Amino acid sequence: MTFIKTIIHSFTLALVALTFMIGSVYAGDNARHRGPTVVELYTSQGCSSCPPADALLGKLAKIEGILALSFHVDYWDYIGWKDPFAAPINSRRQREYSRIFRKSYVYTPQMVIHGMAEATGSNERAVKTGIRHAKLAPDVPIKLERLKSGDLNIRVARGRQPRQAAVWLIFYDPIHQTRIRRGENRGLKLNNYNVVRMIKKIGDWRGQRLALTIPAAELKDHKGQGCAVFLQNAQKGPILGAASIQLAGHVN
Repeated sequence: MTFIKTIIHSFTLALVALTFMIGSVYAGDNARHRGPTVVELYTSQGCSSCPPADALLGKLAKIEGILALSFHVDYWDYIGWKDPFAAPINSRRQREYSRIFRKSYVYTPQMVIHGMAEATGSNERAVKTGIRHAKLAPDVPIKLERLKSGDLNIRVARGRQPRQAAVWLIFYDPIHQTRIRRGENRGLKLNNYNVVRMIKKIGDWRGQRLALTIPAAELKDHKGQGCAVFLQNAQKGPILGAASIQLAGHVN
C-alpha cells in the first residue's frame, strides 16, 4: 500500500512539473509574439512638472516591448510658451480618457498605460506597475510591412472574441530638442521623445482578419519618422493590439 502511494505521489509530482514546464513555454512563446505595450505621455513644454516625465518616457522608449509616445497638449499654451508639437486632437484624446478613468479634470504630466490605467507621468514605480499588468491582457497580433513600392501593409489578426475597435494610425518623431525661451521652463533645453505628429482613424475591426494599405504618397505627406498602428475603441479604453515600424528614409 505504501509502495502504491509512493508511485502515485511521484506520478503527481511529475505531472505538476510537466504542466509547469508547458505553461512556462507557452507564456514565453506568448511574450515573444505579443505586440508592444503602449504608454502615452500627455505633456507640454509649458509645464514645469513635465521634464522629469519626458525623461522617463525617453527611458521607456528604449525598452523592448514598449511603445512610448508623447502626446503634447495645447491647454497650457497660454501661460507664456506655445508648444510647437501641441495639437487639439491630443487634448481631446486625453479628455476622453478622463471619462474612462472617472476624472473630472485633465492634468500634465499624465501617462496612460495601454488604455487600461493612468498615473502621474513622473511616478516611475506606478507606471511600471501598470506596464506589468498590461502585459497580462489579451493581445491581437498586428503586422506592419513596408513594401518595395513604399506602401505600408497592415495586417490585423482575427480576435478570439469578436470585439469592435477602431484602427488608429500614428506618425511620430524619435526625438526633438527645444530650447524654451519663455514660460515656466524658460532657459531649459528640453528633450521630447517619440513625439506624435499625427493620429487618425483608418478603419474598423470587428474581430475579423483585416488588411489595409497606406500608399507611399500618403506616407510622404505626413510628418514623422516612426509609424504605429493600434486597435482601440473609438471612445478609448483598453488597447487590444499594437505594432510600430520605422519609415526608413522618411525625413521632413
